Parts: sequence; C-alpha cells; structure tokens
Amino acid sequence: MVDYDPFSEQVILDPHPVYRRLREESPVHPIEKYGCWALSRFQDIWEASADARSYTTQHGTTVMQFCTKELAVFPSLNTLDPPLHTTARAQVRRFFMPSAVAALEPDLRSYAAGLVEALLPQGRIDAVADLAAPVAIRVACLVNGFPLRDAPRLSELVRRYFRREPGIRGMPPDALGAAQEIPAYLEELVHERRAGGERREDSISAYLALELDGRRLRDDEIAAHLTLLLIGAAETFPKVFASALLRLWEHPEQRARVVRDPGLAGDAFHETLRYDMPTQHLGRTLVRDVVVRGQRMRAGQPVLFLYASGNRDEEEFEDPDVFDIERRAPRILSFGHGIHRCLGANVAAMEGRVLLQETLARIPDYEVDLEGAQRLWTEFVQGFARLPIEFSPR
Repeated sequence: MVDYDPFSEQVILDPHPVYRRLREESPVHPIEKYGCWALSRFQDIWEASADARSYTTQHGTTVMQFCTKELAVFPSLNTLDPPLHTTARAQVRRFFMPSAVAALEPDLRSYAAGLVEALLPQGRIDAVADLAAPVAIRVACLVNGFPLRDAPRLSELVRRYFRREPGIRGMPPDALGAAQEIPAYLEELVHERRAGGERREDSISAYLALELDGRRLRDDEIAAHLTLLLIGAAETFPKVFASALLRLWEHPEQRARVVRDPGLAGDAFHETLRYDMPTQHLGRTLVRDVVVRGQRMRAGQPVLFLYASGNRDEEEFEDPDVFDIERRAPRILSFGHGIHRCLGANVAAMEGRVLLQETLARIPDYEVDLEGAQRLWTEFVQGFARLPIEFSPR
C-alpha cells in the first residue's frame, strides 16, 4: 500500500505522484501514525465537506491541530458548527458578497495598475513580493478594517506563520511565535475599536455587534475570528497568482490568448486554482461512524481532505494534469464546499482577474527566472515564496 505522510519530504517536494497513487490504490487511506484518515478522491471530499452531521470542525481543521497538536483550537468561523457557525458567518458574509466585491474593484484596479507601472523601469520583479502580496494584504485591510498603515507588518506576520524548515516536522519556533503575535495584534486592534466606540462597515465592527450563545464576544474571541480572515486573505492568493504567471509562461499560446482577450484572465486564474491549489488539505473530526468506499471510519477520528489531490482527480476532470484556461470546470475544491466554503472566494476571483489583466497589459512578454524562484518547504500551503519575472525595462 502507498505510504502517505503529509510531513514526508517526498510529499512536500512533489505531492502529486503520491496523490495519484492514493486515488488509485487507497482513496480512503488510514494514516496510522497520526490516527487519522485521508480522502483523495474529488467526490468523496465533496460529499464529506457537505456532511455537517457526520463531521465537526470544533477540534480543529489542520494537521497542526489534530496531528501534531502544535496549535490550540480557538472558536472561529472554521471551528464552529451550526447553529453558532451559521450566526457568526451571517454577521460578516455581506462584506464578501458579489456586490461588495464589485465595489472594491475600482480601487483595486487602480492600485494594481499603479504597482505594475512603478515597477516597469526595473525590468525584473518578484511576482509574489512586488505584486500579489501587496494586493492581497490591501484587500484584507479594506474588507476587514485593519489599518492600511499596518499592511506591511501584517503581511510579514502571515509570511512567518507559514514558514517551515527542512528537518523540522511542523512549525518551527518563529512560525509558532507569529501564531501568537497575530491574534495579539488583532486583539489590541479590537480593544481600541471597542474603547473608541466607533462603528464602521467592516468585519471588526460586525463582530463587536455579534452575539453568540446570548452574549457578546470578548476581544480575544473576536481576534480569533479575525485571524482566520487575515490569514485566508493574505496567504493563498500570492501563491495562486505566481503559479498563474508560471503556467501562462509555460503555455505561451494560452498567454497570448489572455493578452488578446483580457476577459479570459478570470478563466486563467480559475484553472490555476484547480491546477495549483496551494492549500493541500484541511480536515474534520468524525462525530459518528461513516463508511466510504467500504472503509469504516470511526467516530472521534480526524479525516484529512486532500483538496489538491481531488482537483487532479481523473474521475472528475478530463486530462486533469493538463493546464487549460478554457476548461472552466463547473466545480473545484479550491474554496472548499458546504457550510465552510471560503468566504473570500468572490474576492480572490476578482483579485486574480484584475491583477492578471493589469500585469499582462503592461508586461505581456515576461520571462520567468526559474533558477531565481523559491518554493516553500511546507506540508500545508504549497507554492512560491519568490517568483522573479523579467522583461524589457519600460
């Protein structure tokens, strides 16, 4: 049987051959080392994600919580079950609806265009640090009410949170430090907003007004909710955008089509989300026995949903290892599914479309410096920490 360990060097360096074997040989896979299971087929993950009666998130959703026990579990949108989850999500959902996202687009387009314009004389830029990360953290600040002046600090904290080191299983000391600094910063921000009595149209004010179980949330509880929103907004988008530039460079005929027809930028970003999904897995804990493909998983056991594997599942996608901007897959796992589907899906889609359009309009013929690129060493969120692109200085 295939041996799968999310922390193994083989999986961290190139997980897809292992995922392929899991789908073929052991789609419902016991990971005895951690006392949990892994689902690798698209349909199994899709159905389990929608089954809130059999699976709970209150014991955590990451391997750092229910495998290595490095991170404590705090109540937040991703660790609440209905009905508390329903109430908490409804409180901030309006900030992520299509109408709210559309209102953000003019500011983001102007900001993205200015970013690219300012970098044109250099002839070489980092798609992550110079383009995608500033866009992602700006949107996170605008939507949630974090001060724009603190954007660089927040971006650096999130970067440290996901930093891993070869030879260390899980989170190194600096990442664990960032995991404490982020909620501490946000708790102070909430305290200041509460003390000032100011009400704004943002996530901070929404959570200050929220009641769960008949009471208002404490500052540290609000900070836990905001931590999820900050990390979700700031971390994955830069990796998907960098991968989009890489894949379009690898497929020059597809890049040329997007340059000629900027309306295809959204399709290119959507296909990148499927093809190069950064988040390798999240999970749930069973509250009752469930049988999947003849395998009985027991109540109390964690189950990993291998999203990146599901997005390459041959049973769901034709030629899944082929990058095709006109695939337009009607369903992918990149934003999850069910009640815990990513709140920021509409925001991310808009960010990707706009930044690709503004970049390709000014740098249609870039080259990727693969030797200067740096991929993250991580079991959790894979992708580029640095992706230099080169072009003729303008």
